[in-house]
Amino acid sequence: MSKRIVIKDIDPNAYKAMAALEKYMAGSQLSYVAKGLIKIRASQINGCAYCIQIHTQDARKAGETEQRIYALSAWWESPLFSDEEKALLAVTDEITRITDKGLSDQTYAMVSKHFSESEIAAIIMQIVIINAWNRIAIATHLQHPIK
Repeated sequence: MSKRIVIKDIDPNAYKAMAALEKYMAGSQLSYVAKGLIKIRASQINGCAYCIQIHTQDARKAGETEQRIYALSAWWESPLFSDEEKALLAVTDEITRITDKGLSDQTYAMVSKHFSESEIAAIIMQIVIINAWNRIAIATHLQHPIK
């Protein structure tokens, strides 16, 4: 891949704004597991290798199993995820693929069974934020050092 701009060097205020969103999410009521599932799944859909690497490493450190991480690509068929997690992942898929059909009424009703309105707001914000990071990383060919 060819070298591209590094936005955080060229426009540090843009990165500060993104960091502020991350700080907001860190204080949200959404569980660390839920945030991790959203970040990994959206990054899989978007094909963001940089974010997949970062967020799978973070998930492993937090105790997530390899088996569940691998199963995320087919979460809807996996018995490894609870109904609550499947609702969360369905929302992640539909918002990440927003041009397909948007967030359907059926999926919204499903997530509403498991999460409060404020939790749904946090879920949507986490999905929006990781999709923004994915687009930054992909557009700039951001590379993560392999460890």
